[in-house]
Amino acid sequence: ARLFATRAARLEFLAGSGSNLGPYLRFLAGLAALQARLAGDLPKVTEVSADRVRLARESRMPPIDRTRLAADPDLHDVLDRVLAEAASLDMPEPARLALSAVTAAPLADRHWLLENILTDQVPLDSVAPHLFAAVAVQLHLSRLAATLDAKQLVPIRTGVCPSCGGRPATSSVIGLGGLDGVRYAACACCQTQWNEVRLTCLCCGSTKGISYRSVETIEATVRAEVCSECDGWVKILYQNRNHSLEPLADDVASLGLDLMMAETDKRRGGFNPFLTGY
Repeated sequence: ARLFATRAARLEFLAGSGSNLGPYLRFLAGLAALQARLAGDLPKVTEVSADRVRLARESRMPPIDRTRLAADPDLHDVLDRVLAEAASLDMPEPARLALSAVTAAPLADRHWLLENILTDQVPLDSVAPHLFAAVAVQLHLSRLAATLDAKQLVPIRTGVCPSCGGRPATSSVIGLGGLDGVRYAACACCQTQWNEVRLTCLCCGSTKGISYRSVETIEATVRAEVCSECDGWVKILYQNRNHSLEPLADDVASLGLDLMMAETDKRRGGFNPFLTGY
């Protein structure tokens, strides 16, 4: 609940900062606030079993099995609550139409939406309906991840969430325990943050040919970390320079960087369902 409340407050602040994205950021703030409310209202989530955690640890796998969650009745219940609560939010007309479509959709269509989010893939021709599915997936998976013991998690591989196996939205450089410059990647789905070595590509794991690009020229707080080995890039946020930065909120708010990178031959490696198409 604190995580989503913090995100909602950051999105609301960014929406009021004069950005052309103001209406969209305010809409996302409403969705994040909805997630925060539901996090405290929903029934207690069924924890990942100790046997599953042990097997995952021994096999170097994430304990949350995303391949089975699209059919999980608990996730569908969360989606039902999200759709019902979202109806009272102010939103652009295309979003309102998408909400109505998902609300009326049969089980098979909802399963398809959830499955796409759980595999970090959103078709470009149906972005709006997937947005509501993403809100439900984030809420359900973050509640599952919150039950895990961080000490029982093991690294999977570079750029892979140790809780659910998802891709990061961004990474952030923070100050921690007197150390300045520790980097944590942030999962777009379960919201887990995990340590990653700096100057390492989160797309392919290479430490060669890493460079940085930004819209600002001086002391940029959001940059693209670009890999010349795989031509992928992921945003890196410098929370050690601005403690208010939030991994998903500031990813959306820095859309100008995505537009700049779209003019290059590099591909975006970070997954954020609220930025599909960029």
